[in-house]
Parts: sequence; C-alpha cells; structure tokens
Amino acid sequence: MMLSVAFDVRELSVYYGKKIGVKNVNLQIYRNKVTAIIGPSGCGKSTLLRSLNRLVELIDGVRIEGEVIFDGRNIYEKDVDPVKLRRRIGMVFQQPNPFPKSIFDNVAYGPRVHGIIDKERLKEIVEESLKRAALWEEVKDRLHESALKLSGGQQQRLCIARAIATNPEVILFDEPTSALDPIASSKIEDLIVELKKNYTVVIVTHSIQQAARISDYTAFMYMGELIEYGETAQIFERPKKELTERYITGRFG
Repeated sequence: MMLSVAFDVRELSVYYGKKIGVKNVNLQIYRNKVTAIIGPSGCGKSTLLRSLNRLVELIDGVRIEGEVIFDGRNIYEKDVDPVKLRRRIGMVFQQPNPFPKSIFDNVAYGPRVHGIIDKERLKEIVEESLKRAALWEEVKDRLHESALKLSGGQQQRLCIARAIATNPEVILFDEPTSALDPIASSKIEDLIVELKKNYTVVIVTHSIQQAARISDYTAFMYMGELIEYGETAQIFERPKKELTERYITGRFG
C-alpha cells in the first residue's frame, strides 16, 4: 500500500549563527502515522520538529536552508503565511502551558482567533476537542473553572485539546510526557496512538522505550545529522547503522 506523504524534507539545514543545529536532513513523514524523533540531548531533535511549522525561525539569528514540502509547497517560500501554516500544524510543548483562563476558554481560544464567534458552534468545538483529547468526562462539569486547577497530566491533555480545536492536519509533540508522572504519561501515549486516526503525529521523545511503544516510524539523530530513518520495528530490531544500535541498546546517550 502506497503511503501518503505529509512532509517531504529536502536537504534541510538550520544554523544558529555559525553553529549548525540540523545538517542536510532528508526524510518523508507519512500521513496518519506516528513518527518519533530520537537521539541524545542537543542532537537537533527539537530543531527539526520546529522546522516543520516554522517555529524555529522565531529564534534570533536562525538561518534555514533546504525545503520542507507540505501539501505540495515549500513552507519557507516568502508568500507562505506562518500563522496560517501553524493553524494546520498544531504544537504541544514539553511543559503543559494552559492559559490562565477557564478550561472552556483555553479550548475556544484558537477558533475565536480564527473568527468563530457563534456560541453554539464554539460549544461543539470545545466538546469535540476535549473528547478527542480524552478529557471530556473529567472536566465536562467544570468547564468554567480555571485550567490551572487541573493536574499536570490533565493540563497536557487540555493543551492537546487546544491544538485540536483549530482543526489541524498535523500535531507536533515536543517531549510531551517528560514533565509527567508514569500514569499521566501512559494516558498521553494511549491518546497519541488514538490521534493518528485523524492526524499526522510527529513526536520528539527522550525515551527510547516510548518511541518503541507508540511510533510507526523512527528517526534517529546524532550531532545534527539524521543517522537512520525507517519503520520503528526495523530501527529497533534490525538497525542498519552501528551508531543506531549503540544508542538504542543504551551504550551511549
């Protein structure tokens, strides 16, 4: 079966001043799959992830070479609106970062920014987004309470609901469970596997075990370079590169 490509990354390099963060990366990320990016700290994982929705260019002194083709276009062309792009490519960060607003207003924020003001439509979006983020049953009777009263794991699922609410095609996760306890982390992992039915998911994770559990494809990075990329089972069971094998067996990193 032919896989549909969500991102075609071509010769992508990212420079922070004279320092190189990502060097000549080529890979294809597939629709409705979970792709994990693994590697030791400082290897370029988050830089690559943030290149997919142009968040990386918010850093002073950054320079990008190469192409990221999404929906047939290079997202770094001058006439591509990064705000509209990020509506299609949602992002969930390492630390849960709910707004100091009600649960309802957190989820409704994005749709309101994009012009949806009908109250009934907003209610529908909030309920649907919270259901998809596996949070609705826990918060449906407290939608107007502060989101800051939720537990860490609930806050992270709220941030996922907030990302879903703008109806994206892709959701990027930057180490979404590193600040959470094992039970909350397990819920987020289950949710990510469920989300691929409707979204393309790319996750940076410091946990090799997490990548093995939840991803369909795995990219291993080292010192800014993509060392190996393929189906997760192949990467973990039959890695082609010695460096990959050393990393996934815990011999360095």
